[in-house]
Amino acid sequence: MLKNVQQELNRFAKYVIEESKNNLRKKKSKSSNSLLNSLDHKLNVSPNSFGLKFLMEEYGVFQDKGVKGTKSNYIENSKSPFSYKSSSKIIGFEYHTGTFSKWAKLNNYRLRDKKGRFKKGSYKSIGFIIARSIKEKGIKASFFFTKPFQKAFKNLDKDIIEAYKLDVEELLKFTTNGNN
Repeated sequence: MLKNVQQELNRFAKYVIEESKNNLRKKKSKSSNSLLNSLDHKLNVSPNSFGLKFLMEEYGVFQDKGVKGTKSNYIENSKSPFSYKSSSKIIGFEYHTGTFSKWAKLNNYRLRDKKGRFKKGSYKSIGFIIARSIKEKGIKASFFFTKPFQKAFKNLDKDIIEAYKLDVEELLKFTTNGNN
């Protein structure tokens, strides 16, 4: 029952995910694409309700909403619920240093000595430099997910009402034809 409503919710979710993926692709940054590949949705249908959940890597929320830095902030982040604290534990900082070290290696960014030779351990050093910079400056909000969601959500109520109307009409046809 309510198959049109279910189809409409799936259409809404697929649109939001595809547009979010397009926004991530437009950034043209070299990465593992783990965020892009993790975008998905789950629609739970029960006799009396629907539940729609969007799924993505945990750090996707920080990329979307932004994170306030300890020393400066991007204007887009002024409403972000996330912020780095100057007293952040070193454990989290070390974790991100490793993440950015992997990113530097993926993109082949290395430090050189005065003679122009690549330094040993430069990926780890770059990871530390990037992690410290991000902690101070924050992460600029990209709204890669928020913008498509808000755009699609504007018409969702009208679309759901129309789909529900179709479902009710089909139910009435079925019940009136079945009783003849």
